[in-house]
Amino acid sequence: MDGICTSLFPCFYRHNIQVLQRVVKKWNDHENLKFAINVGDIVYGFRPKPESLNAVQKVVKQFETSYCPIYHMIGNHCLYNLPWKDLLPMLKMPTANDHTYYDFSPTPDYRFVVLDGYDISAIGWSHDHPKTMEALKILQEKNPNSEKNILVGMVGVERRFLMFNGAIGKEQLEWLDKILQVSTKHEEKVVVCCHMALDPGAAGYEALCCNYDEVMEVIHRYKCVKACITGHDHKGGRSIDSHGVHQQVLEAALECPPGSDVFGYIDAYPDKLSLFGTDRMASTEMVFNS
Repeated sequence: MDGICTSLFPCFYRHNIQVLQRVVKKWNDHENLKFAINVGDIVYGFRPKPESLNAVQKVVKQFETSYCPIYHMIGNHCLYNLPWKDLLPMLKMPTANDHTYYDFSPTPDYRFVVLDGYDISAIGWSHDHPKTMEALKILQEKNPNSEKNILVGMVGVERRFLMFNGAIGKEQLEWLDKILQVSTKHEEKVVVCCHMALDPGAAGYEALCCNYDEVMEVIHRYKCVKACITGHDHKGGRSIDSHGVHQQVLEAALECPPGSDVFGYIDAYPDKLSLFGTDRMASTEMVFNS
């Protein structure tokens, strides 16, 4: 399977749309591209809602000039003033039963699992939604500050308990477990994608999914998961975790000065993923340990 393409488009600034235009042109020049992934934050969230809607529509329209299918994730900036109900139809995410997570198989030997790290979150849902209440309860217990985006007194991985982060709910974890069971049975190699990072060795603690440990406990039950591709930490990062799973945090377009780019494509083989980065995105080989 050649030409799996991955991209991170974290905030909508004027230069970012120019980056995206160049990215899509490069994708369309690539002969064997199967699909592309946007790891989230398609819009800068701190703007009036009508402006955000227009911005998302503009960016989606640019994505849709790609010759290959585009798979989106939602990040914290998307949710600051646009709720799920507005975003899902525009992004055309292949979700079912109102779920905000999904999977797809571009070839018989690979499956991509897209997690929703803002399943349990204080942003994106209505103020009285049970998922909002659950998220606020976690933040109240874990973050001693009255302002829940402040880190005073928090050390190590405890610094992940912030308002702009989220968690993966019980139902989604059960779904992930079932997907990995099926993939194991079918001898598929699995790549897990999420906006937030899933390994403290690959990203700053503030960029971690609030229950990354629970997510990785499920993933580590199965040898089929070969890599996790995430975003959120704008500088990017990479590691190989204790079970040999490659943790790849993609660099953000937000960090691109005018004239620079940050995107890449992945060639997938039976024994490895080869990420070819452009400009500010680092290239790397993710060789499987079994």
